Amino acid sequence: MNAEKLGMTVDELKEKFIEIYGHSEEKIRVFSAPGRVNLIGEHTDYNGGYVFPAALTMGTFVVARARADRILRLAATDLEDRVEASLDRLEEYRHLKWGNYQLGVADQLQKHGYGLTGCDMLFHGTLPYGAGLSSSASIEVATALTLATLGKEAFGEDAAIDLVELAKIGQKAENLYVGVNCGIMDQFASAMGKVNHAIFLNAKDLSYKLVPLNLGDNNIVIANTNKKRGLGDSKYNERRRECETGLDVLKTVLPGISCLGDVSYEQFIEHKHVIKDEVIRKRVEHVVSENDRVKKSVETLYKGNLSEFGRLMVDSHCSLRDLYEVTGIELDTLVEEALKIDGVLGSRMTGAGFGGCSVSIVKKDATEWFIEKVGREYERKVGLKADFYVSEARDGARENRIGNGR
Repeated sequence: MNAEKLGMTVDELKEKFIEIYGHSEEKIRVFSAPGRVNLIGEHTDYNGGYVFPAALTMGTFVVARARADRILRLAATDLEDRVEASLDRLEEYRHLKWGNYQLGVADQLQKHGYGLTGCDMLFHGTLPYGAGLSSSASIEVATALTLATLGKEAFGEDAAIDLVELAKIGQKAENLYVGVNCGIMDQFASAMGKVNHAIFLNAKDLSYKLVPLNLGDNNIVIANTNKKRGLGDSKYNERRRECETGLDVLKTVLPGISCLGDVSYEQFIEHKHVIKDEVIRKRVEHVVSENDRVKKSVETLYKGNLSEFGRLMVDSHCSLRDLYEVTGIELDTLVEEALKIDGVLGSRMTGAGFGGCSVSIVKKDATEWFIEKVGREYERKVGLKADFYVSEARDGARENRIGNGR
């Protein structure tokens, strides 16, 4: 990730850190973790299926310096709030409006046996909050890497840090400390992303492959609906229940399955008649067909066929619109307008739906026109102003050892 694209260079972040915490630049360290976009594979994760995220150029930077005591001090470049907390009393800080994600990670690290030291930390986020690009997971993973690295050094440990374990710790912090029932995909992609690759992740057992994402003369363009989410949480839980109902019905004819991710598309076609409820059948069909699309996407990208991958993205959106019914006029309009632009290979909603973002693969020389035209038509038809973010697939969590940027 490059901090300059987000308003501040790494050197400027260090200057801000010294302004807040004092002393010199000596022993200041910089860590980062990206956000993510899921390219295809939506609402499959909690059904034991496949997802296909890529890490973004946007994310979270943490400027940090170890302390000799057990105190964590937190600050952010865009907030006046300051947090000071003891590593020995982390249960006391769950109520915080800002800082609870970071302290939840510290809590889980200690419960997983990590020795931690006090630390001064400055956070700089370059992701839009609430857009479905995993700003919270980015904060969690960047915090975990910072605290784990400084803690190991303070205690003289030289063992390598397991980024997959840090992703799991980030998820547990969000589930158990913050109280948000998220899956593992966001933290996993933030931790394990690789430049010019996407992650083919099995949500059931966390087995994964890094798949080349050779975009060539194309960009990833994300469009934010800027719709305030209202029904999202209740509809999300409703979809989960519908999938569980469909799974129970299919188990009567496929007793070996434990999740919808175990069901092939061919098996679904053969046995779908046992699901009498049409709505439940549509929900299951989306999950099973989406899982199949993710696998086909991987095969397609290994062959270097980006155009076919774009077609599968469009099929995914249609399934999410017609079978899973989680898009809405905002996302549908963004995708419909995107597909009218020459140079767009594919477009779809990404994330939970009911607002949030779309993701498109767009020719670089068409990107400026794409943003202008889609933005104008979206505002005219929906009455909201969309925000656009242009990205590539980048590396996951790491320490930034080079000054002034990367």
